[in-house]
Amino acid sequence: MEASYVDPKNRRKKTGITNHQHYVVNNFNTVLDMQIQELGNRFNEVTTNLLIYMSSLSPCLNSGAFDKLNLLKLAEMYPCDFNFDEKDKLIYELGNYIANAKEDTRFDDLNGVSELAKNMVETRKHIDFPWMGDGFLNDACICYIEREFIQQVSIEDVMQCFQR
Repeated sequence: MEASYVDPKNRRKKTGITNHQHYVVNNFNTVLDMQIQELGNRFNEVTTNLLIYMSSLSPCLNSGAFDKLNLLKLAEMYPCDFNFDEKDKLIYELGNYIANAKEDTRFDDLNGVSELAKNMVETRKHIDFPWMGDGFLNDACICYIEREFIQQVSIEDVMQCFQR
C-alpha cells in the first residue's frame, strides 16, 4: 500500500501519492461526501438537527457526545414541554448531572439511553435530576424504542390525544 500510485489513465506520469493515500484518503472522502449529500437530500434541516440533538443523549460522558448545549436546543424544540423557567433550570441541572455522573463509576460503561435510564433509577439519581425522568426520556425515545407499538397506533388516536 505504500508503493507509488500509478494512474491507469496516464501510466507514465508520476502522481506523487501512495496507493494508501489514493484508496483510503481520496476514495474514502469521495464516498463519504456522496453519503453526506444523500442524507442531506433525504432529511430537512429540522430533522437533521433533531437527530444531532438526540445523539447528545448518549450516556457515554467521556466520549464528548453528551453535549449540554445540544440538549438545551433539544428542549427548545419542545416548547409545550419546557417553559422558560424549566429551560433556565435545565442549564444548571445538566451541569450538575454531568459533574455528578462523572464521579460515579457506575456511569462509565453505559451503552445506550435505556442503560442510562436504568442506572438513573438504580442509583436514585432520577429523583435528583427529574428532567431525566419519565416525561423527558419517554417523549424523546418512544419512537425509537417501541417502533412496533407506534406502527399500531392510528393517526386518529394521535390527533385525539393532541386535540384534548
